[in-house]
Parts: sequence; C-alpha cells; structure tokens
Amino acid sequence: MTKTKGKAAYMISAVAEQYEIHPQTLRLYEREGLLAPSRSEGNTRLYTDEDLERLEVILKLTRELGVNLAGVEIILNMREKMEAMQKQIQGFVETLNEELSQRAARRPMESNSLMPVIQINSMTTRGDAKRPNEGKRKAR
Repeated sequence: MTKTKGKAAYMISAVAEQYEIHPQTLRLYEREGLLAPSRSEGNTRLYTDEDLERLEVILKLTRELGVNLAGVEIILNMREKMEAMQKQIQGFVETLNEELSQRAARRPMESNSLMPVIQINSMTTRGDAKRPNEGKRKAR
C-alpha cells in the first residue's frame, strides 16, 4: 500500500547516499518500526519528505546524542503523543473561545460584573508563540 500519491518519493539508494548511511541501516530502522516507507507496485521502498524528516531526527539522536534504538523509539513515541496532546489542547482552547464569545454576545458585560469574559489566544506551534514578558527585564 502506497502513501498519498503525488508526493515526492526517494528510493533507498538515494536516501542512503544522501544521509551517508548503509541501505541495511534503513532496512533495520524499518524492521525496528522507526521508519515506515511506502512501497511501489514493484515492492521498492519509497521515502517521502516526512520519512526523511523522521530519519533526520533518528540520525541526530543516534549520531549526536548517542541514543540507542530503544531510546529512539521511546523518544519518537513521546513526540507523537505530545503532538497529539497539543492538537487536543488547541481544539479545546478554540472551543472554549467560541463558547466564551457566544456567551458574551448573549449577555453583554456589565461594568460591575464579578467575572469578566476574556479571550484566550489559541496555542501556536512551538517557537511561534511569544511569551508576554519576553525580552523585558525585571526592575530591581
């Protein structure tokens, strides 16, 4: 079964050469469940850009940080779970904002309200979000 058609795909030899690894290493990563390249009708492994991004993470963990394959698997699984949780939280925040907006529209805020309605900014991807006091120094 192939992944989405129309995406660029690279054969194992090209990927191995580009990343200076042996094709057997890529096959090992596939056997260990770290990579899941699609297959052509002739059963040739085809690596998409997403597969290459994942391979880069694997290589960084193993080459630069000295993590073994069991550790790589745990880290990749944790990353996937964190991304899923981040999407859930973002969906929750969007739903909460919609609910708060609807309630505010039904009942305009009064100046003597005990609980003001606030708009919560939805979470953005890591690195895009700015902290409110970023770059400011505390006065002593």
